[in-house]
Amino acid sequence: MLTEIFPFSFDLDTVAVAGASLWSLALYLGFSPVSRWIMEQLNRWFNFAERSLYTSKSEFEKTRQARESQNAFYASVFSIIPFLVIGALCNWGVEISLGSSWSISMGILACIGCGVYELGRRDGESSED
Repeated sequence: MLTEIFPFSFDLDTVAVAGASLWSLALYLGFSPVSRWIMEQLNRWFNFAERSLYTSKSEFEKTRQARESQNAFYASVFSIIPFLVIGALCNWGVEISLGSSWSISMGILACIGCGVYELGRRDGESSED
């Protein structure tokens, strides 16, 4: 199917994609305060950059709520990118050191461990309040 769209062919290593995705999910769960901080900074930057496109304040205020919601969505989508890059590096490191079969297994274990950690962290936050 992809060869019909693109005039060239390329090989996609599905094991590497799956491993990098698992590792990035684990890192996203394990470092959720960092991901929230990245999301807030991107949202702030998107709102600032979009403000410079408007010349009148009344035109800017008219569609402010919809644009801020859209910028929050874009910030949450783009906040995944650093974790994908670091997850690909983690997957590559495990694949080099232990082999390709271990990269998927370690990614699954990392997802489970970081998911349990995140649940405990959120439970601890709620019990403090």
